[in-house]
Amino acid sequence: MPKRILQGTVVSDKNDKTVVVRVERRFAHPLLQKTVRRSKKYKAHDETNQYKVGDVVSIQECAPISKDKRWTVVAAQA
Repeated sequence: MPKRILQGTVVSDKNDKTVVVRVERRFAHPLLQKTVRRSKKYKAHDETNQYKVGDVVSIQECAPISKDKRWTVVAAQA
């Protein structure tokens, strides 16, 4: 089964080798049909500590690295 890849913005880089990425999704409300935005934060592994707050990055699913980390940063977007 392919690994999921999500795109989001780095909101915290205070932890060592970890970044917190906010991923936003948009969908139509089931009843009102208005576009709704929902976001979720994921902890992702950043081996070289190269990503900073505000960077737009892609994260990919991986095997558990710690209690909360199940994602790794694949690449930064232009």
